[in-house]
Amino acid sequence: MGESKKNIMNIEKFLQGLWENYISYTPSAEKISKLFGERVINDHIAFRTFNLNKCNIHKQADFLSSYGYKVCGDYFFEQKRLQAIHLENNDPVHPKIFLSELICEDFTDELRIIINDISDSFSDNPEDLLIGGRTWDIDYDKYELLAKESEYASWLYIWGFCPNHFTVSVNHLTNFNELSDVNNMIKNEGFLLNSSGGEIKGSIAELLEQSSTMADKVKVDFGSSATEIPSCYYEFAKRYPEANGNLYQGFVAKSADKIFESTNK
Repeated sequence: MGESKKNIMNIEKFLQGLWENYISYTPSAEKISKLFGERVINDHIAFRTFNLNKCNIHKQADFLSSYGYKVCGDYFFEQKRLQAIHLENNDPVHPKIFLSELICEDFTDELRIIINDISDSFSDNPEDLLIGGRTWDIDYDKYELLAKESEYASWLYIWGFCPNHFTVSVNHLTNFNELSDVNNMIKNEGFLLNSSGGEIKGSIAELLEQSSTMADKVKVDFGSSATEIPSCYYEFAKRYPEANGNLYQGFVAKSADKIFESTNK
């Protein structure tokens, strides 16, 4: 009993640390979460990484297993050249975690050289692959070069290892029943939604509807100058029951593909 309580405290502290990290560069998420006027339950938290030995999704998943997480689904994004998995916790009260990685070998030598150079400073502490941030110097020309090939790679180059987004579970809200109502509230408060593929991605037939804000813009210091760069966004998800009556817990790749574009310039 004592050990169980200790583990619960550990995961609560870990998840709270992720949230505080996230809102430090995504201030809109904290503002929006307060607009609901009730306790917000997180559907999932997402992270980005590279498919390198030092930092891939399986290393992240191994670390998360110590908090009771296990891999429950895998995904492939053809156009963006990404692989992904989602994890669920032994205690369903805790949010799912979505881990994705860039398939580096599918890109040019220029991109791979930049990524390999910064990989020398990646931490050996597995927790840092989720919350360690950026431990390398950045160059604006390299950022632009990466952005031409992969927005995903350029985002990681700037922000490093940190939560990419949190997701409001619409199913758990008492003041809103429909994702469209959440979207209208967000827009009425002056926040911009990601409209790529429509404001709502997915459908009832696919058992999952998702929407998201466009990422906040944050000034980033490149040494000689500071430039506003997209940081992170806030997502909203509504799940529907499968034939057995249980809510669908997976993800829809074609919808997630459009959600990734929330960090586009």
